[in-house]
Amino acid sequence: MNAVHEEYLVDGAGNRRAVVLPLAVWREIQADLEELDDIRAYDAAKAAPSEPLPFEQALREIQAGGRD
Repeated sequence: MNAVHEEYLVDGAGNRRAVVLPLAVWREIQADLEELDDIRAYDAAKAAPSEPLPFEQALREIQAGGRD
């Protein structure tokens, strides 16, 4: 990630309440968070015990709306 020069919105007492970022930086953060969600889902799926399915059966189940 590139260097970020964020700005803060403060309340009347000077406490930081929000961060202002350039839109491009925010979009990069969002993309990174989505990728992190995918990685966590992959890690959870790999850790869960399961039996392999033949490709054709998996495809039928996906097309039918998932497994029970």
